[in-house]
Amino acid sequence: MPSEKKISSASDCISFMQAGCELKKVRPNSRIYNRFFTLDTDLQALRWEPSKKDLEKAKLDISAIKEIRLGKNTETFRNNGLADQICEDCAFSILHGENYESLDLVANSADVANIWVSGLRYLVSRSKQPLDFMEDNQNTPRFMWLKTVFEAADVDGNGIMLEDTCVELIKQLNPTLKESKIRLKFKEIQKSKEKLTTRVTEEEFCEAFCELCTRPEVYFLLVQISKNKEYLDANDLMLFLEAEQGVTHITEDMCLDIIRRYELSEEGRQKGFLAIDGFTQYLLSTECDIFDPEQKKVAQDMTQPLSHYYINASHNTYLIEDQFRGPADINGYVRALKMGCRSIELDVSDGSDNEPILCNRNNVTTHLSFRSVIEVINKFAFVASEYPLILCLGNHCSLPQQKIMVQQMKKVFGDKLYTEAPLPSETYLPSPEKLKRMIIVKGKKLPSDPDILEGEVTDEDEEAEMSRRLSVDYNGEQKQILLCRELSDLVSICKSVQYRDFELSMKSQNYWEMCSFSETEASRIANEYPEDFVNYNKRFLSRIYPSAMRIDSSNLNPQDFWNCGCQIVAMNFQTPGPMMDLHTGWFLQNGGCGYVLRPSIMRDEVSYFSANTKGIVPGVSPLVLHIKIISGQNFPKPKGACAKGDVIDPYVCIEIHGIPADCSEQRTKTVQQNSDNPIFDETFEFQVNLPELAMIRFVVLDDDYIGDEFIGQYTIPFECLQPGYRHVPLRSFVGDIMEHVTLFVHIAITNRSGGGKAQKRSLSVRMGKKVREYTMLRNIGLKTIDDIFKIAVHPLREAIDMRENMQNAIVSIKELCGLPPIASLKQCLLTLSSRLITSDNTPSVSLVMKDNFPYLEPLGAIPDVQKKMLAAYDLMIQESRFLIEMADTVQEKIVQCQKAGMEFHEELHNLGAKEGLKGRKLNKATESFAWNITVLKGQGDLLKTAKNEAVENMKQIQLACLSCGLSKAPSSGAEAKSKRSLEAIEEKESSEENGKL
Repeated sequence: MPSEKKISSASDCISFMQAGCELKKVRPNSRIYNRFFTLDTDLQALRWEPSKKDLEKAKLDISAIKEIRLGKNTETFRNNGLADQICEDCAFSILHGENYESLDLVANSADVANIWVSGLRYLVSRSKQPLDFMEDNQNTPRFMWLKTVFEAADVDGNGIMLEDTCVELIKQLNPTLKESKIRLKFKEIQKSKEKLTTRVTEEEFCEAFCELCTRPEVYFLLVQISKNKEYLDANDLMLFLEAEQGVTHITEDMCLDIIRRYELSEEGRQKGFLAIDGFTQYLLSTECDIFDPEQKKVAQDMTQPLSHYYINASHNTYLIEDQFRGPADINGYVRALKMGCRSIELDVSDGSDNEPILCNRNNVTTHLSFRSVIEVINKFAFVASEYPLILCLGNHCSLPQQKIMVQQMKKVFGDKLYTEAPLPSETYLPSPEKLKRMIIVKGKKLPSDPDILEGEVTDEDEEAEMSRRLSVDYNGEQKQILLCRELSDLVSICKSVQYRDFELSMKSQNYWEMCSFSETEASRIANEYPEDFVNYNKRFLSRIYPSAMRIDSSNLNPQDFWNCGCQIVAMNFQTPGPMMDLHTGWFLQNGGCGYVLRPSIMRDEVSYFSANTKGIVPGVSPLVLHIKIISGQNFPKPKGACAKGDVIDPYVCIEIHGIPADCSEQRTKTVQQNSDNPIFDETFEFQVNLPELAMIRFVVLDDDYIGDEFIGQYTIPFECLQPGYRHVPLRSFVGDIMEHVTLFVHIAITNRSGGGKAQKRSLSVRMGKKVREYTMLRNIGLKTIDDIFKIAVHPLREAIDMRENMQNAIVSIKELCGLPPIASLKQCLLTLSSRLITSDNTPSVSLVMKDNFPYLEPLGAIPDVQKKMLAAYDLMIQESRFLIEMADTVQEKIVQCQKAGMEFHEELHNLGAKEGLKGRKLNKATESFAWNITVLKGQGDLLKTAKNEAVENMKQIQLACLSCGLSKAPSSGAEAKSKRSLEAIEEKESSEENGKL
């Protein structure tokens, strides 16, 4: 089969447009027409047919085109009744004439839309010399580089080489290509020239390389960001990194360094430009990984109590196969500890020769000596993480062998064993920071009376206990075992106790005591008492272990229990699959240290959160995650697949895991018979109500009529996503990174309705005031406290209004600039400046700093289109200014109400009793109180974040205006004044922060 010809140059785009294709023409009256569009052979006009107009009127001169927009970013698209049925990635618009009228079109695929947009932009940017590309095609930096590569390999200097040599040369330049595909391409090229030979010319080598190694989606991106050149200079790269990739503090020297490291041609490295092959390599490098590099090291506060963290935990650590028949294996501990596991299990029984052993009681033929296990633990305990390691001790030993266990642990672990007695004066566990490089033993403990040298405690054998509970003659009593004082004394802050109920636990459980829950029991509690479970886990550690019914060692869904705040969810590390993917992905964050700080709403002493939340979380602003799945690279054939030969039909599933309100799944279309570089070009949106608990799982599957087969996956916490164009490194079924197997995606995060920036976070929602949603405070039923919270109602509305008005104004200016909501303000200002600079390259407006805010003033009469844009720009500055100037005052009012309410926290139950509230009514009052405090704290924090964002926006706008030439160019004094104004914004913000400190 001949391979598909790829777009690899402007010439390819022009040729495609000249051949013509069918496009849908969208009209403002919501009607859509099919038309055949072509580009004239002289490249001067665009034509379409059929048309009621005569041939000379059914055309658009290239010289009249002002702008080409990709996506549904004009009034026609926004107001069209069928707009929801039109794919964003297939839509594009051509703005023409002095009034910026729009010709709105929809292609059959995103690829075709990209060809037209790239080709038209190229023609418009070269309107004075439209034939340049034809003459220069063989003299581009890329072709010059490929010629030098060919000449270096052509030792005879004949300008022709053996096909075998050329195949090897291309494989050296692109190791991911299959040899058969390269040979097929050479045969195809030679057949088109009606020659059959095993020798390849320089021209054929260059043509084959360009067609095989050009990823069209990367080419379109390069052309877009280089302003229709076929290479990037340092300024293009800097703008791409700032405006699209969310990189801050980038300099020209940093961009030149990237070019020197990734550009393949010597000429490009010397002159400072990045051609398509170097740009592709850069995008594939770890520098453009989807995972935030800040999270590859410990980035969270590690000084909070131990109960405030999720802890990486394994179940039946000694197994590498299933728990029913699998043998005990020392490698289970090595693997878990290397993966950052911080809670491991040791199920210890009596062995021969007075040596305690670890074995699977379903398979006693193989066992491990206790001493060998703790020696391995000691060796690998702190290789992946310095933070504390918890040993969950399942003790089934006689008293003599218990004492041997103690001697061996003391000898092997030495002063790493944490045996400090907990202080009764404290109320929370020590922090991971304080417990660095400590080994904590979890187990049963005798009463503190030193005269008691041994005594009976309940058995810690979880599986046996579950079996007893499931048996018909179970009478509710637990099996008792004897425990010696020496082993008891090794247990300090992780004493195992039996869970009864939350009311009893909250009254009498000590902070150093912890409960273990079976999966079944924990699921029941999570469904019946979700709020209580979260509150319980603020102070106490909870450990969840898989059901004894999982004889195949399958895994529970850890997310269900993380949502309740359960810290130690034990997983069968030996069993790969979706649940283990979630666990592994979650603990990649915070440097993979095995400890992840829980969301503040699950840590604050007074806060309201339910694990079963079906909607908005109080005090948290929902975000929208925009994911564009662009393409895939080098997908392997699924293991075990044989029915279809070498071809696969891939598609991508995007799963969101988190609280119930956030869980969702969407999939792309299937790309038929393409594993090398399938193009998906589909965009998806997901509302995420609690980002701190959300994870994204990308899964690539082979669409098969028998049953879809697994190709690869990657799971990443929401908080670790990097914005912009990123490659996702796919993992195999067992979790290994697959070399060269990636997904190419674009990531953006905005508020619920689209306003925001491409960087990490944004706020609020774009709504009219009439339908604006306000987070309501709840009535408690105690007049004294309700009166305090009533004072906060007005400041809360003010805070929400200020945030949303600012975001509405930002969205409006983006819409007028023809940009999607995910665009950054930097991109917005660049588009705006192109409209405000006249044909002779002089600005029609000037940047004027008023009270340190960047205003744009006309330098004379300006057209209505520009007036409309300037009015929208002014509104954005005014709303941002109002927020910056008023935020502290409003926030202070909210904080004062929060503090005043908190003064009643300790007395809440007494006040309720006096008012006659009891039972369910008192519980409801307590819950409403926690809800109100959560709303006040959350909205106060959101307002503070919005102010910081607005201040940063003003700085970025000013810098963008200066770099775009929207300032009075003649005087250097004006520029110096602008710089002083920028410094003033920074100083003002800094002094306000210092004043608070």
